[in-house]
Amino acid sequence: MCGIFGYCSFLIEKDRKYVCDVLCNGLARLEYRGYDSAGIGIDGDTPGSPMLLFKEVGKVAALRKHIAEAVPYPPPSDGPNGAVNGNSAKVDMSKVFLSQTSMAHTRWATHGVPSPLNCHPHVSDALTEFSMVHNGIITNYKELKVVLLKRGYTFHTDTDTEAVAVLCKYVWDSQPAKRLNFTELVKTVIKELEGSFAFVFKSTHFPDEIVAARRGSPLLIGVKTDRKLKVDFVDVELPTNEDRVNDADANALLAVPSAVSDGRSAAGPKLRRSQSRAFLSEDGMPQPIEFFVASDASAVVEHTKRVLYLEDDDIAHIAEGELHIHRLRRDDTVSSVRAIEHLEIELAEIMKGQYDHFMQKEIYEQPESVVNTMRGRVNFDSRAVMLGGLKAYLPVIRRGRRLLFVACGTSFHSCIAARPVFEELTDIPVAVELASDFLDRRTPVFRDDVAIFVSQSGETADTILAMRYCLERGALCLGVVNAVGSTLSRETHSGVHINAGPEIGVASTKAYTSQYVALVMIAVQLSDDSISKTARRQQIIDGLHDIPAQIRKVLAMDKALQQLAKDMLAKEKSLLIMGRGYQYATCLEGALKIKEVSYMHSEGILAGELKHGPLALVDEHLPVIFIMTRDSLYPKVQSALAQVTARKGRPIIICNEDDDNVPNNAKVIRVPQTVDCLQGLINVIPLQLLSYHLAIMNGVDVDFPRNLAKSVTTE
Repeated sequence: MCGIFGYCSFLIEKDRKYVCDVLCNGLARLEYRGYDSAGIGIDGDTPGSPMLLFKEVGKVAALRKHIAEAVPYPPPSDGPNGAVNGNSAKVDMSKVFLSQTSMAHTRWATHGVPSPLNCHPHVSDALTEFSMVHNGIITNYKELKVVLLKRGYTFHTDTDTEAVAVLCKYVWDSQPAKRLNFTELVKTVIKELEGSFAFVFKSTHFPDEIVAARRGSPLLIGVKTDRKLKVDFVDVELPTNEDRVNDADANALLAVPSAVSDGRSAAGPKLRRSQSRAFLSEDGMPQPIEFFVASDASAVVEHTKRVLYLEDDDIAHIAEGELHIHRLRRDDTVSSVRAIEHLEIELAEIMKGQYDHFMQKEIYEQPESVVNTMRGRVNFDSRAVMLGGLKAYLPVIRRGRRLLFVACGTSFHSCIAARPVFEELTDIPVAVELASDFLDRRTPVFRDDVAIFVSQSGETADTILAMRYCLERGALCLGVVNAVGSTLSRETHSGVHINAGPEIGVASTKAYTSQYVALVMIAVQLSDDSISKTARRQQIIDGLHDIPAQIRKVLAMDKALQQLAKDMLAKEKSLLIMGRGYQYATCLEGALKIKEVSYMHSEGILAGELKHGPLALVDEHLPVIFIMTRDSLYPKVQSALAQVTARKGRPIIICNEDDDNVPNNAKVIRVPQTVDCLQGLINVIPLQLLSYHLAIMNGVDVDFPRNLAKSVTTE
């Protein structure tokens, strides 16, 4: 979805061009999230002067060209039809700032078409008294807009975000005698909002300050300083009980807390803590420091590896070289500190290197990524699996009445792939649910259920809401995620990090195979108390040992698969992929990859359902990929193949290397054979490569397919 990047420097001389470059580089690191327009907002020439905006539809590269022209995009005026001001004076890009605050944003349109006017940052008025960037959706923006229009405020965009910017100005205008500070003003605004959001606010009334807040959408803050921080955490400044009572009383629409009525000063409420200890210097003097606010760690890793993750309802205030974190409301169940963590990713990991596209890079990294998923967890000598995060919960999981897997998209397919091995090894009933449908149905959940939530980013909105739904009902909640520090990894009771490394391409190729391996390892560990399952368990562990080499062997077939895509699939409009048993998930995942990156209609079909409708689609014009590797259901897939060939279908068969039962005239893709429950790890690789080559042949930007977002942080 949308990507947020903010940059604050204090007592460090930076010219305007450098600031713009930092912002654009940050946005470039967030491109993988999916977007259709981009914009930045930087300081004017003097403190308190209007913000300078640069906005452009299209890629970050187009925004860079716009910035290079040094002519900012004028903020909306109150002229006819919401016309923009006509100021086209060039900006001095060499101007140096000792301290500055700036923000940037990549927009994925939800309200209003992609246009410079609808692009972020959004402002409250022509003087940009309040400006902001936003990731998420404000569900009550129409109601807010109606109220604000009645009070004389004007709107110029189609977005939900503009209502929040105008609301900031309304709150400010409503307090002419006793002004709120920036943090209290933002608190007042957020209390009126419904929906999910991550915000960064800036105001001409509070130069060199920004406020960031989140609820439902991810946000982190990177810290860069030459000096060692005094402590590796930031205290959360908690409101007193008195403030909690006042919050409960302030229930009128757009109610603005009076700074006079309760005897408090404009400095805000009494706080349990008032100093940000991490940023105090030894001599008490201010120290040079930089802060980076971002939706994802990939945007800050080139600047710093020290980051802290904001929790829901956190409000972060950055001013005068210090970071203070406040809570919207007092909640004694939430930690009173935010740890400053050290990022483990390297800049080289989020660069393309020798590859043409991120998707290609991630397909070829899978031998290493599955090894990283197993590293330190699988002992191939003793044939044992040990997942430290689950160790304390194994007895509870084994006593569970049901294993409930909840996920979306590719993560859902990895759950489908692992479902049979869980049922076989644990003898516990397994249900696999799409997170959105799970929530829509208000599915019954019980205290002795074990809910496992799978997400690459750990920030998928539907999956997080499903997790909270299960937590409320007392179920044990486990997370299987890639992103350390993500919401899912923090809020579940325990879980497993898949350690697949950064994923920049939208296609999530590494995530699928690493999630698959991680889930199989969980099933194996759950069964290690069963003597009757020992032989099967050892067979699976031996199979895991060989998987990286077998994936490399399939990757070596890339040129042949490229030619196959050109000869048989490039000109087609539709494609069916069929299999059954363990390979049904492979069909679903392969079809998803082909449709999302090449725009070809593709459908994964359970071969057992062929006679119940899909057979009507088969003719001499329709290519059908059959996944027919050897397992217990091999004869049944052969039967389905016979039905398709009898109707002049054009099968492409994925089979094992030594399979002599394949028709001589059929197009075949031969892959190594492994344990049946792991064969999907091998079979999905040719489908990933086919989808990549089809996209290239169709002229599609495989890393940024249209209409799609990498990290889906809204419902």
